[in-house]
Amino acid sequence: MITFLWPLVFLALPVPFLLRGALKPVPQSAFGALKVPFFGQLQGNGAGAGRKSPQSWLGLALATAIWVLLVAALARPAMVGEAVPLPAEGRDIMMAIDLSGSMGREDFALNGQVSTRLGVVKQTAADFIERRAGDRIGLVLFSDRAYLQAPLTFDRDVVRDLLDQAQVGLTGTETAIGDAIAIAVKRLKDRPNGERVLVLLTDGASNAGAMTPLAAADLAQKLGVKIYTIGVGADRMVVNNGFGQQVVNPSQDLDEATLTQIAKTTGGLYFRATNLDGLADIYRQIDKVEPISDKPLYLHPTVSLFFWPLGFALALAAVFALAYAPLGQLTRRRMEVLQ
Repeated sequence: MITFLWPLVFLALPVPFLLRGALKPVPQSAFGALKVPFFGQLQGNGAGAGRKSPQSWLGLALATAIWVLLVAALARPAMVGEAVPLPAEGRDIMMAIDLSGSMGREDFALNGQVSTRLGVVKQTAADFIERRAGDRIGLVLFSDRAYLQAPLTFDRDVVRDLLDQAQVGLTGTETAIGDAIAIAVKRLKDRPNGERVLVLLTDGASNAGAMTPLAAADLAQKLGVKIYTIGVGADRMVVNNGFGQQVVNPSQDLDEATLTQIAKTTGGLYFRATNLDGLADIYRQIDKVEPISDKPLYLHPTVSLFFWPLGFALALAAVFALAYAPLGQLTRRRMEVLQ
């Protein structure tokens, strides 16, 4: 569709005609400013004083067309295409998932069956990633050491696939929480301030790595990274031993105090998940405190067309100058007289 970006410019169209009617003509002297021996020929044979010749009407039409084309070019004509959706700018979220040996403990239920902690984490985290339309998501996995599995990306399907491929004990059986925070912070530090988020999930206490969790939290706070920590694992489980059934706490190694302090230091929150529904609800709470980006923005691609009316105006101006300018008329009439 062709449209004009500055349509109000067309209000200038009648300006030359208004000025012509409002301004008084320059008074002529008795003898004129220039004596031309062949003035009669310049006027045209048989052309009356009060009557315009066809050439005069053609010149007026050319001048009018030139003015209209110039105004049209100034109004910025453009070809506007169909609306193209653009993703709204969202947050940069790194997810750090614990793969230590204890994440293989079967104290959760999934689809009516006993499941490992990591199995439940994969399902709920995948749902969380799916909902974060417009956000860039990255993935850090950690056990004895931490490593970047997926850099920040808009391709949420890739992140979900990489998380689904993760296995317990992939890089050991210990828990390097501090290193996981440090790697995530390194990836987030150059992103826009106020949009840097880390969601860290673990079921134990940090017992490996080069950096302590609290030192890493201080670094995150200085660089403006907000950390939400999640402690997973059932708090009550019945096991069979040689003396019968016994109730135990399978999450007794979880360091809730440190996870709480990490979240507090960086302005985030600590959550405790003891079952599938609780973990899913935690991710929904994070959605609320870190709202999902708005609906996509729409852009209408435009191609400027001002050069077309401007080019035609210049071409007509060249024709007008050659045919109707005083010098051109004088030269043409003089050639006719000499002949």
